[in-house]
Amino acid sequence: MLVILICGVRPNFMKIAPVMEALKKHTDFELLLVHTGQHYDDNLSKVFFEELGIPKPDINLGVGSGSHAWQAAEVMKKIEEIFIDRIPDLVIVVGDVNSTISCALTAKKLHIDVAHIEAGLRSHDRKMPEELNRIVVDHLSDYLFITSKKAGLNLFFEGIHGRNKVFFVGNVLIDTLLKNREKAEKSEILRTLNLEKQKYAVLTLHREGNVDLLDSLQKMTSILNAVQKKIDIVCPIHPRTMKKFKRNSIDVDFRLIYPLGYLDFINLMSNSKFVMTDSGGIQEETTVLGIPCLTLRDNTERPVTVTDGTNIVTFLDEKNILSNVDDILNGKFKTGKIPEKWDGKASERIAKILWDIYE
Repeated sequence: MLVILICGVRPNFMKIAPVMEALKKHTDFELLLVHTGQHYDDNLSKVFFEELGIPKPDINLGVGSGSHAWQAAEVMKKIEEIFIDRIPDLVIVVGDVNSTISCALTAKKLHIDVAHIEAGLRSHDRKMPEELNRIVVDHLSDYLFITSKKAGLNLFFEGIHGRNKVFFVGNVLIDTLLKNREKAEKSEILRTLNLEKQKYAVLTLHREGNVDLLDSLQKMTSILNAVQKKIDIVCPIHPRTMKKFKRNSIDVDFRLIYPLGYLDFINLMSNSKFVMTDSGGIQEETTVLGIPCLTLRDNTERPVTVTDGTNIVTFLDEKNILSNVDDILNGKFKTGKIPEKWDGKASERIAKILWDIYE
């Protein structure tokens, strides 16, 4: 049977890699990897494929950047041609980006089965475009693979349930992290950046709610500049965030560096005092790495990283953020545990379930 796997943005690569590896063990699966090109920086995308051992995409749609509507439409037009030409038995999508919803919707209109990896995540904030994507894709999908029992409850309350539809398998992102952790330890990134272990904090910032509105961006920058007075901050800068800084002539006191490859970034996080982020996946990775994480948002679609892990949602509140930073620096921050089934075997469970369904 033909299975088409969809990659749209860099985080998708880390989730697709272990799934492809697990599916290859079942020789009756023919795999076709499609990169939509939603993430438009080829150099940054390329390093993820090389480091994670993902084969070169069979097809690159080369969509590039644009508004949500334009980007989704371009992906749908181009992926429809692929689906009609190849007639896959199953399309696998991951995450919550525009490529995810565009390919899932196009597949279902052609009566093709869809499997969604990372289903059931909810921030309950419909102002987030990712939240709308998650909801729609989950309601379209035939098979939903969830990372936590909480995600299963979210689906249940939306009327999505069933032994042959929703499967608690664990977290494929953690599969990649655990597989590459030892390799990441050999990275020379700290020497390259002249950093000492535990003497710096890592920052990532790219969510629309934080960087697209000038008031929010200015407030966020002011808070981060205050944190910089307590500990050095290193920020691998997202291209769209860099554009916002330049366009609005915003000065930052913390250190901006170019985006890093996967192994370098894992090493950077692993050796940091703590991480500040508005990314979803980093909340999960820091939980497994045992690194304190401050999520610079009003909510999280990954609450298990708060209840079980090392994550705290700080809101965009200077007093709260600085208080948590002080706790970390004084050794008072909470410790966490690794959530259930985050053991590096999620992809194997997915492959077995799909094999049992389609054999």
